[in-house]
Amino acid sequence: MTYRMAKVIVDVPSRETDRPFDYLIPDSIAGWIEVGSRVGVPFGRRTVQGFVVSLHEHFEMDSTRMKPIQELLDMVPPLPPDLVALAEWMSHRYACSMIKVLQAMIPAALKGKAERYIRVAAISAVEAQQEAVGQSDMVADNSWMAPPSLLTAEEEAIIRYIATSGEVTMTSLGSRYPGSGDLIKDMLSRGVLTESQAIKDKVRKKTVKSVTAAVRGQDAQDALASFSGQARRQKEVLQFLLEAGMTLSLQEVLSTLQVTAGTVKKLVEKGYVHVEDVEVFRDPYAGRRFQSSEPLTRTPEQEVVYHQLVQALDARQHEVFLLHGVTGSGKTEVYLQTIERCISLGRQAIVLVPEISLTPQMVERFKGRFGGKVAVMHSRLSGGERYDEWRKIREGRVEVAIGARSAIFAPFKQLGLIVMDEEHETSYKQEETPKYHARDVAVRRARQHGAAVILGSATPSLESYHAARSAGGDLGEYAPILLEMKQRPSGSKLPVVHIVDMREELKEGNHSMFSRPLHAGIAARLERGEQTVLFLNRRGYSTFVMCRSCGYVAGCPDCDISLTYHQKSNNLRCHYCGYAETAPAVCPECGSEHIRYFGTGTQRVEDELAKLFPGIRVIRMDVDTTSEKGSHEKLLQAFREKKGDVLLGTQMVAKGLDFPDVTLVGVIAADTALNFPDFRSAEKTFQLLTQVAGRAGRHLLPGEVFIQSYIPDHYSIIHASGHDYLAFVRDELKHRKALHYPPYSRLILVTLSHEKLPLLLRMAENFTGDLRAKAQRQGWFGSLDRFAAAALDILGPVASPIPRIKNRYRFQCMVKYRGDLDAVKLVREVASATLEQLKDATLQISIDVDPQMLM
Repeated sequence: MTYRMAKVIVDVPSRETDRPFDYLIPDSIAGWIEVGSRVGVPFGRRTVQGFVVSLHEHFEMDSTRMKPIQELLDMVPPLPPDLVALAEWMSHRYACSMIKVLQAMIPAALKGKAERYIRVAAISAVEAQQEAVGQSDMVADNSWMAPPSLLTAEEEAIIRYIATSGEVTMTSLGSRYPGSGDLIKDMLSRGVLTESQAIKDKVRKKTVKSVTAAVRGQDAQDALASFSGQARRQKEVLQFLLEAGMTLSLQEVLSTLQVTAGTVKKLVEKGYVHVEDVEVFRDPYAGRRFQSSEPLTRTPEQEVVYHQLVQALDARQHEVFLLHGVTGSGKTEVYLQTIERCISLGRQAIVLVPEISLTPQMVERFKGRFGGKVAVMHSRLSGGERYDEWRKIREGRVEVAIGARSAIFAPFKQLGLIVMDEEHETSYKQEETPKYHARDVAVRRARQHGAAVILGSATPSLESYHAARSAGGDLGEYAPILLEMKQRPSGSKLPVVHIVDMREELKEGNHSMFSRPLHAGIAARLERGEQTVLFLNRRGYSTFVMCRSCGYVAGCPDCDISLTYHQKSNNLRCHYCGYAETAPAVCPECGSEHIRYFGTGTQRVEDELAKLFPGIRVIRMDVDTTSEKGSHEKLLQAFREKKGDVLLGTQMVAKGLDFPDVTLVGVIAADTALNFPDFRSAEKTFQLLTQVAGRAGRHLLPGEVFIQSYIPDHYSIIHASGHDYLAFVRDELKHRKALHYPPYSRLILVTLSHEKLPLLLRMAENFTGDLRAKAQRQGWFGSLDRFAAAALDILGPVASPIPRIKNRYRFQCMVKYRGDLDAVKLVREVASATLEQLKDATLQISIDVDPQMLM
């Protein structure tokens, strides 16, 4: 069927453009346009990128008013129809524009922008101008040259420059002739120059010069015999290519035979060799050899779990499983064997891991098992590498995609399995628009394909666990089937965990950041040649700088937050807006020299270790030390090769790591997260402590853990020390139920921000009042204490926990609701009405559905 009209979502993010626009499909591309195609379309006076979301045979409006699609940007649509349908669902679910979702689904390389191209006008466009002076001076390239009376010297130079290339971009023209913008605009208006627009991608496909022999058989023998003594090198090249019998890269030929490009060029001129640009895929793991692995014998627990998973795969049945397995219980091996079964059925698999856990170890395990069938997608790859890994998936060159949350959009067509490791991790929730949660998107996408989902964790989120235990719970979204693995396959036991009361350490005169038991534990490991992991979820040298004379605290001028001191660069940084300044030698307020650094960061711990244990080898892993490409892998490999005694770091050392000689784990400050104004703080603390404790004693050597805390009797710390997930769940659910927090309700966090505080306060109160009034008219508004099947409550507005970021004041309100109320639609409508009423583009309203952070 040939379609005549397409509905296109244009890449112009605004409230007015958040809908499909109708465009005619030119006959020249009618057979190529599909749902999911990326196109260039005219929009106003410019050309913009857009995505086709539906096709129609008949016009749905007056076709004379419709503009045609200008260009088709890809011969193969970057988005299959199921992802377009998923984008529509996400737009409604997370209260955001559809273009934002579609842009999140494609690699950054394809987020093209229009480029302006300038040409010299054809003769027909300026004949009248030429005839007015009685001259017609034509040039060979079908452009024109007006007589001196019509052009200035600068205009003539611009025309000659453009005519040489045929066309140039406006960017390059401006670079060649700076300050000539008005002149070029005038030449365009007079018809001397013409302009067109086309979408240009950020990254292009990579090509290399390749060489192949152009002669065969007797012709090849005659060619070889024709070379004289002076052409010996040419003969060697041709002989080499004939013996290879295949296309080789030009660089390989030159380096192998030690010849110059001129030698190959002469062969091309004689017609003996053919040179062309051949597309190649950028491979982030080129040159790496991964040791192949075979499936391990399953333990009885693993066998039970595997059997249930395979049943769903074989039946092509959509099921969601929650795999609750203790650290080191072999969850990854279950994933690998289940994926192998999925591939054998002719289907594909997506494996999601938190970005912070996407370690070389994880990649090595999947590459070792599946080899070239695996594409890896994460932020440490270059734009070109990510683009090519994505293309491998789209073109069906691989069967498995492993990556962080955005890998859920891998364009597989026969999706059979989605694995989400460490499903409790908050990094699965995107904090920028679209503010989706990969877990919910995974379940939705699997439903589209009749695929299975495995949510794996040693410490599942309360939402997932409660849903599994209560057939969907109060949320009713989905009810995972609970699978459990309580033993480590190696027979090793979970490490012994000691809680150290730092208040008592202080009373005993120990003012160090290391308790006496932890100090002794590190010393013992150094003596035995074993390794230690130290965890502190705070980078930098110290958390804040204060003057002890007047109380001055160094703060960010644009955010209501203190600056963090970084010793290596001797500067203070804001981790919210990026502001930095040199650390003061004296107080800026009173001139005192009594400047002190308070709090503890990873840099400071590293320095303290060097003082306490001379000669100790510390490998520090945090954002500051892993910013360069490949640094993460190098540091972990060095630790694996025992080039370090201690691995010190933030969250990136807390999970996914498996080193046989790590027998001690130390948590420097266990209660950091407990001080955050977040109802999930206890859950995050328990999960983090359990995960980092699981790094110890994973093999033959027994493990030991020291948790240092100033709140040692907090139930999250006590239960973490006993590896008792169920006891923690019971205690935590009591608090959640009493306060109507998830999993007993759902949340929407609305944040309003503006540069003017009085205006913001007024608009926040108006917004909340309108929201309450509209909910009241719907019959929804009321206290959740009534325990009605469906209810909604609104809290706020109040100042955000960080009241000002990047010079913008922030207020927020929270919507709590349960039941089948469409609260997202309600909030979105009131937000749109508020923005329309104020007509102030600087007011921003952010809607976060199911927030993971209340900041």
